[in-house]
Amino acid sequence: MQFMITAYDGKDAGALDRRLSVREAHIEGAKQLKDSGHLIAGGAILDEAEQMIGSTMFVEFDSKVELDLWLASDPYVTGNVWQDISVLPIRLAIK
Repeated sequence: MQFMITAYDGKDAGALDRRLSVREAHIEGAKQLKDSGHLIAGGAILDEAEQMIGSTMFVEFDSKVELDLWLASDPYVTGNVWQDISVLPIRLAIK
């Protein structure tokens, strides 16, 4: 199943610092996710000043349960970066 993850960072003064402190671990995890065939595409959501305020990812897992297990271990989740997360099933027209 394919899923779209939209995740916004917290809006407090420490939000960007939290993101930057775990960003390298998140990117490394994303590379592993890509290598394993689960990550289709992803990247940062930017505000008008081009500052990172969230992320979006297109992923593929056998089930929502499998996605939830991975998501719970992502550094942006465990590091309290993403604070507003939505996950929707999708079917990409072009992959």
